[in-house]
Amino acid sequence: MVYTRRGDKGRTDLSSGERVSKSSNRVKAYGTIDELNSLIGICRFYAEDKSQELEDIQNDLHILQAELANREPEIKISQDHTEVLEDRCDTYQEECPPLTDFVLAGGCESASHLHHARSVCRRAERVAVTLDQDEELRPEILTYINRLSDLLFLMARHENFLENVEEKNPDY
Repeated sequence: MVYTRRGDKGRTDLSSGERVSKSSNRVKAYGTIDELNSLIGICRFYAEDKSQELEDIQNDLHILQAELANREPEIKISQDHTEVLEDRCDTYQEECPPLTDFVLAGGCESASHLHHARSVCRRAERVAVTLDQDEELRPEILTYINRLSDLLFLMARHENFLENVEEKNPDY
């Protein structure tokens, strides 16, 4: 059964069975990661050349969500997960033209969706930092989210590069 009615009064269960408010920082953190995961699913459709990489990230995000939803998780995001992101960042950075200024989010459709995912990732990071102030998180969590936003930015730049779409700089 999809519905249980247990959440009808604004409370939910963590994986441990602990009941918490749906407005808790923990629920906000894994909920924002869930939103990011859904958005990356959209990115997979538009950035077909990156579909497998993005699917791998979605799998990582499920691990991250489970870790945030459980105070004693069995599976945890690790430094190895972050190193994969860093390797991908290095590859895209080498293939793209040098970054000389800030860029406006947008460009081709796939890049626009990746920029949107990057901004949701940054929000997820802010929510996780807030949770970390209440309940200390493992540093690997914050590092992974931070590096993921870097990768999504570089993927967006790479999509524009592949589509020969010139990046726009702010007009200031």
